[in-house]
Amino acid sequence: MSETRVRIGERRSYGGALCTVRYSGDVAGTSGSWLGVEWDDPTRGKHDGQHQGVRYFSCKSKSPTAASFVRPSRAVDDPQTLVSALQRKYASDPTTAGHGEAAPQRQIVISGKVAEEVGFDKIRRQQAQLAELKIIILDGGRIAYASPPDGKPEESISEVCPKAVELDLSRNLFERVGTVVNICSQLKGLLALRMNGNRFLGVSEDETLKSASKVFKGIRELALEETLLSWDEICVIAAQFPDLVSLHASANQFSSLSPLPAAPFTSTLVSIYLEFNDFTSITDIASLVSITSLRNLHLKGNRISAITPEHNSSTPTPVFSKNLQYLDLSYNQVSTWSFVDYLPDSFPGLAALRFAHNPIYANPELDTPSAAATTTKAAPNTDEAYMLLLARLPALKTLNFSNITPADRLNAEMFYLSRIARQLSAAPEADEPQILKLHRRWTDLCELYGEPAVIRRGETDPNFLEARLVVVEFLLVGTGSVDAVTTKTAKIPKSFDIYAVKGIAGKLFGLPPLGLRLVWETGEWDPVAGFDEKEDGGDSSDEEEMEAEWERQGGAGEEGFAQAGKGTGRWVKRETELKDGPRQFGYCVDGTDVKVRVEVR
Repeated sequence: MSETRVRIGERRSYGGALCTVRYSGDVAGTSGSWLGVEWDDPTRGKHDGQHQGVRYFSCKSKSPTAASFVRPSRAVDDPQTLVSALQRKYASDPTTAGHGEAAPQRQIVISGKVAEEVGFDKIRRQQAQLAELKIIILDGGRIAYASPPDGKPEESISEVCPKAVELDLSRNLFERVGTVVNICSQLKGLLALRMNGNRFLGVSEDETLKSASKVFKGIRELALEETLLSWDEICVIAAQFPDLVSLHASANQFSSLSPLPAAPFTSTLVSIYLEFNDFTSITDIASLVSITSLRNLHLKGNRISAITPEHNSSTPTPVFSKNLQYLDLSYNQVSTWSFVDYLPDSFPGLAALRFAHNPIYANPELDTPSAAATTTKAAPNTDEAYMLLLARLPALKTLNFSNITPADRLNAEMFYLSRIARQLSAAPEADEPQILKLHRRWTDLCELYGEPAVIRRGETDPNFLEARLVVVEFLLVGTGSVDAVTTKTAKIPKSFDIYAVKGIAGKLFGLPPLGLRLVWETGEWDPVAGFDEKEDGGDSSDEEEMEAEWERQGGAGEEGFAQAGKGTGRWVKRETELKDGPRQFGYCVDGTDVKVRVEVR
């Protein structure tokens, strides 16, 4: 291709690497002319159009290495028509080399023996039957034309592949969407069209595109990922798809979405993929609330950390249609539980959520008034984060592709309620209203399960070391005489895992740690079978009756309570085994003074 035919915006391929010409001319400090190109692969270049302090052109990509200078004389790959690319991929003879020479037969060797290529000829014959193709993938096929630009005769697209229902034209050499319109006009049965990674010019001025709604009628899926088009340009193209159900617009550097035009797709669209863009809040996509047909919203891999921008608290919260049931927020920047609490306000119909790989998994501790100013580099605790997510989102049916069972929800909500009680116990009573503001479900959970007891054991500054230690009274059972109990006390950091706690217990008693079983004696009691039975059919679980019996048998304290249960079989001590694992000790026990029974296996 001669230097005089170079156009700004021209698409080229150099050794299979696609680019767009952004500049043609001199470069200071060098001789001769250069072409400034923006590579589709932004890691291939050396700068962003600025060279030695001089800006020669700008790129669509935000990458600092998307651009290079190349000589106009550099050999380029020949562009193709769709039919030539189709025949090259699906109907060429793999035994023939590119210049008409017979390629050597490839032998398959198994255990040192040459195996016959049985069935390969049949596969080649099937590939040659282009008329039967239904799914056509021509990704990276160097396609630039719908028909030969020199007017040479060629089979029509409708004759070559009349049964196509899916067409992938990603990463080719198109300059105008109109070229794709001309290709699709000959494929009447298309249901899905993918144009990812192309670099279209002049979308708003493309006359062929403006009248393409009849051509694209019936197509339900459109993919325009990595095109670096603006959201307005994406909408101009999508407006020509009257039956559009699924729109893929990921990796286009969007930071916000402008209002949607009045177009047919806004009443038919069910799924939108906006993954790997640059959104930072739900407000950035507020324009989508007008799509009442939307059921699935994919926002994976953005930078979302808030519902509304933190710098503008007056921004109204966007509220999506109740038809929107699935939301993917995985791989974002959510770090506070308040974000989760307010999700139902923006997504009142939310029933399925994908939330994995957010920073909150590294610190599933409950929010505190100062949590926003605190960052923690802790190991991810997915179990606790999973339970807290369930408990905070009462309408959720599926989380991270797992169905939520009634037992899952019961365990999660009771766990959350106990964590709130523990947080209240560790704070001064004056802080209680402020803490409860952080937990929107407190009242609902108390109505469901009863309000937990909040026992404050004195006020301790959480910044002091003592607030991060647990005083553990180890009770060794079963050594020497049967009833012998040896007691040892140790102060253990909450951050220690169970393995470390076993190591401390083993050292205290001179026993091998791995041969020990640790049981946390909670000091609480649970009803057992028969608790609700009574000869006269009455309700023997009445709390006042139990309290009166407890007082008659001993008044207060653990012994009195134990006597209240004797002879009835209605109450047993609640105990929890501290099983081996990496979980932090502070998450496994409540309070700062605990009793742990040590048993030799």
